[in-house]
Amino acid sequence: MLWKHLSGNIALLSTMAKFLGINRLGRLFQAIREAGGLKQAYLKLYRNDDLKTGTLVGIDKYGNRYFENPYYFYGRNRWVEFAPHVNMNYDGSQIPAEWFGWMHYKTDLPPIRDGCRPKYKWIADHSENLSGTKEAYMPYTTTPPKVEAWNPNKSSKKE
Repeated sequence: MLWKHLSGNIALLSTMAKFLGINRLGRLFQAIREAGGLKQAYLKLYRNDDLKTGTLVGIDKYGNRYFENPYYFYGRNRWVEFAPHVNMNYDGSQIPAEWFGWMHYKTDLPPIRDGCRPKYKWIADHSENLSGTKEAYMPYTTTPPKVEAWNPNKSSKKE
């Protein structure tokens, strides 16, 4: 009899905790703990715009860390934390092809657990998209431009 009374009170307290949002406060403390403290949690939040908890699925050869947590919505339950050396200059092209497939649900097996992936000598190593950087590809041309840019210092009078 006492057990039924206690279990009813525990269920009521659990319902009240969910209603007041105390369970979410517990998840916040868990996220701070998993990030490595308050300072590291703040830095992760600043860098990733999100503070999530999840299981580490794998690390690629560039240092990117891949996580998964089925608690989150489908499409938001897999994420990447980019390597620290890229700082704030990260984008989606820094994810290698094998991890791209896992991130976009083309496969449920991450590359570290999938032994059926072919590895040929002729496959080129992954490189990120360098558009908009100093290392961006600029084709060489020998033809003069058809339209010349306006130069304000040049006199426009024809004599």
